Amino acid sequence: MSVNWVALGEVFVVGLVSVAALVALFALGIRGVSQRVTARAEGGSGTGGLTVAIVCFAACCAVVLYGLSLIISH
Repeated sequence: MSVNWVALGEVFVVGLVSVAALVALFALGIRGVSQRVTARAEGGSGTGGLTVAIVCFAACCAVVLYGLSLIISH
């Protein structure tokens, strides 16, 4: 039995990059919600922050659902 170190390294790098991107998207979504709350407190509409939050959270959901579909299909 031998270990394919190249394939293992590829899986590690792809997983690391994917997790970093997902965390960054989620953090950007949280920042969008925070900007909306701040704008609403100052009398503004906050639609920009809400739009950013919705897009980021939708992208997070899409990535998670895609990962689950990969796991379930195999």
